[in-house]
Amino acid sequence: MVQRFDVGSRLSEMAIHNGVVYLAGQIPEDPNLDIEGQTLQVLEAIDRLLARAGTDKRKLLMVQIFLVDLKDFEGMNRVWDSWVVPGHTPPRATVQANLVSSKWRLEVVATAAL
Repeated sequence: MVQRFDVGSRLSEMAIHNGVVYLAGQIPEDPNLDIEGQTLQVLEAIDRLLARAGTDKRKLLMVQIFLVDLKDFEGMNRVWDSWVVPGHTPPRATVQANLVSSKWRLEVVATAAL
């Protein structure tokens, strides 16, 4: 069985299947913040979604981070490093990408176990 959350006409915010939680790409609520502020907002959104699913960041299986500007890599990592749980850091990819809005500095996609 597939459970979908916040189903829209184009995408669902989250889906759960066979004990795995799949999140849609998370973007910052306030695109006027700097990279650290945007990263914090995105990671907090991931925390909220994982909590709704009944899991948390210690069970992340994979994270993909899309950065508009690789100059933001260090600032993003400062927030990331204080957010991840030591000993539970997930596999991760970070790539440069053009995003839909030029104001977004990053988008993050995450997958976690229940």
